[in-house]
Amino acid sequence: MIARLRGTVVDRGADHLIVDVGGVGFLVYGPADTIAGAKSGAEIALHTHLVVREDGMTLYGFLEAHQQRLFQTLIGVSGVGPKVALALLSIMDADALSFAIASGNAAALARAPGVGQKLASRIVLELREKMTGAGPVAVPGVESEEIVAALMALGYSQAEALDAVARSELPADAPVEEKVRLALSYFARARLAE
Repeated sequence: MIARLRGTVVDRGADHLIVDVGGVGFLVYGPADTIAGAKSGAEIALHTHLVVREDGMTLYGFLEAHQQRLFQTLIGVSGVGPKVALALLSIMDADALSFAIASGNAAALARAPGVGQKLASRIVLELREKMTGAGPVAVPGVESEEIVAALMALGYSQAEALDAVARSELPADAPVEEKVRLALSYFARARLAE
């Protein structure tokens, strides 16, 4: 198993890099930010995942270890192959993707090429508990973490609090107290809709 590569970028395509490691060129597929940030002639270190199938071996590379772990988690979902997992990691960073899954935001996932609403819902269903059950989920922004903590102090679960923050339109310039009030109004709207 190839778990890590360090070498020189010798070529770059739309979705892949060729990394020279000791005179051997490895073809490595990766998310958009990894490919875009790689410069020809520059040294690069990638956390990798090797997929072995009867018709060949494919190597996927990531700048950060948590991207690699999220990729491995995603391909464990029925119907999610490496290309779909890369598409998801290409439309948002790993923290935002984890947050979208934990908060049940299937619509954000469905924006990725090859991911319809049905598959996005399956990903959320299968991974939501994994994203929230292992401890605090990375919530974009310190203020968002404060809002989630405040909602949890009021008796809401972490998943409910994350969902409220993700689905509420919180003005960036509003004080934290106002954002908590707006997130609480999400729960009131949700109850009225039932």
